[in-house]
Amino acid sequence: MAKQPKQLDELFHDTLKDIYFAEKKILTALPKMAKAARNPDLKAAFEKHRGETEGQIDRLEQVFQIIEAKPQGKKCEAIVGILKEGDEISKDYKGSPALDAGLLAAAQAVEHYEISRYGTLRTWAEELGLPQAAKLLQATLNEEEKTDQALTRLAEVAVNQEAEAA
Repeated sequence: MAKQPKQLDELFHDTLKDIYFAEKKILTALPKMAKAARNPDLKAAFEKHRGETEGQIDRLEQVFQIIEAKPQGKKCEAIVGILKEGDEISKDYKGSPALDAGLLAAAQAVEHYEISRYGTLRTWAEELGLPQAAKLLQATLNEEEKTDQALTRLAEVAVNQEAEAA
């Protein structure tokens, strides 16, 4: 018997599991990044984002509920790689004036990945007729974009100059 082709709802569910795994990994990485950061504003940004990430996980669990699926992650190699890169920066630049610039860049790589995923999931939720899921995903997308903008400002007004000046 021929195998049925996968549909958008299955792709939505798989991608939801992917970002759920990613958010859980990010939640464990943020305290390490905050501890490693030297700039107090960067530390505060990582700590603030940790709280937001907890809320984002809650929203993802609500989306799983909407589609009547158990909240579970599926290993996301992309986020594993991005976070590994951040760990390498922490080790390679420890004690260096460029450490915070590297940490900030790693954090923005994470944000850009999340922005991509949440934008896609929101669009698919709309396509699948899941307006409440789309609304939850849009709320997280808005937070991720705001965090990315805040990190850009921090890089431009402080962190990059500190890395260069020292």
